[in-house]
Amino acid sequence: MAENSGIEWTTHTFNPWIGCTKVSAACDHCYAEAWDKRGLQGGPSRWGPHAARTRTKTWGNPAKWNRQAEGQPDRPRVFVASLADVFDNHRSIDPTWRRDLWALIRQCRNLDFLLLTKRPQNVARFLPDDWCGGYPNVWLGATVESQKEADRLAHLTAIPAVIHFLSMEPLLGPVDLSAHIGGIEWVITGGENGVHYRAADPDWFRGLRDQCAAACVPFLFKQWEGRGQKEIKAKGRELDGVVHDGYPTPRGERGL
Repeated sequence: MAENSGIEWTTHTFNPWIGCTKVSAACDHCYAEAWDKRGLQGGPSRWGPHAARTRTKTWGNPAKWNRQAEGQPDRPRVFVASLADVFDNHRSIDPTWRRDLWALIRQCRNLDFLLLTKRPQNVARFLPDDWCGGYPNVWLGATVESQKEADRLAHLTAIPAVIHFLSMEPLLGPVDLSAHIGGIEWVITGGENGVHYRAADPDWFRGLRDQCAAACVPFLFKQWEGRGQKEIKAKGRELDGVVHDGYPTPRGERGL
């Protein structure tokens, strides 16, 4: 739950609560669950359908980052719930937690909050009553590791938002986004990390790169696959000799 994230595409990471249940192939080797269990030191698990999620004590961080960002030219990006899913419908998630989260987001107008989910079908159910055309500082995203998940993207793109984005990591197969890319403003992709990583075909990444180029959608290639960060960093971030670090248009240029 570090303040400043090592994830290339975000500035900070904020976890309002911790815990989740595996729902797709991307979850098979969940880094968040493994990381959390190492720190629990024998305490009760927060992972799986029968485990209770727990609220964190880090809720003051976004307000602090918001103060620090006042008057700055660049808007910090905050990845919300790297160790959970804001749109998880688990019974242990108290409705007040989400109400508090939306209130916090409304207050922190100098930050862009990136809400990434593996449950796009739940997003509409848990949005605040005043969502209307979307909050100007909330980007909605979905994890897409294969064509199966891409075929559910209508749940995401049907919801108004200033930015719709995809995290296609770990990419586990070729994906055709043609039916939905018109409603997507950003695509992030990369290979799997960890001892049990699954190998990726470079053509999968090339296919996404070319689809994004044709649709004028910013494309970010985060990493190749590998056993650990040392191995992955040694491979570099180039795809066919180019580092792709595309980002959506900053908020101030979107006329919001």
